[in-house]
Amino acid sequence: MRFAINFDGVLLLGIAWALRLGMAKDEKPKDLMRYEALQQDALRGVVKAALKRAASPEGLPSDHHFYISFRTDAPGVSGPKELLAKYTDEMTIVLQNQFWDLAPGETFFSVTLKFGGQPKSLAIPYAAVTRFYDPSVQYLLQFTPTEEAESAPQPLAAPATVLTPKADRAPSKAPAPAPDGSPEEPKVVSLDQFRKK
Repeated sequence: MRFAINFDGVLLLGIAWALRLGMAKDEKPKDLMRYEALQQDALRGVVKAALKRAASPEGLPSDHHFYISFRTDAPGVSGPKELLAKYTDEMTIVLQNQFWDLAPGETFFSVTLKFGGQPKSLAIPYAAVTRFYDPSVQYLLQFTPTEEAESAPQPLAAPATVLTPKADRAPSKAPAPAPDGSPEEPKVVSLDQFRKK
């Protein structure tokens, strides 16, 4: 008789558990830890560390270089109005041979690049970065927009800078001169092959 009571109890417990599992399939538990946001923040730390290494006196090692895509309409992004107006949603910059004044901070980085032969300074919050790609080792990070992007601290306006190559940069990192002896202009590269379809 005791076996029958235990069996009935186990059976009732099993039914209750099955009902509970059925409801769990319908309702996704709420992630109060915000693991996705924590993971995104940690991976943005990889971008920050890579930029700090690139800004160091040793510069970028070997063939490493970065394609960094960011939302131009994100809070905290600053740069020349005409440049940001040309790229209203997203822009990709390349940090390889011709970049100056790279300054990775805690919440954003700033850099000077040439656009149309003219030096232009940009300040980009890490929260605005959507893609980070190092083609030399096929390393790609993709980010989803974060709530932090909406409340990102505004970087101070990028100071007007005189375009001078980093004196500490290894000579091998200098741009190769064109056959006519003039400095080589940056090449425009389509990133469509790296986009999700």
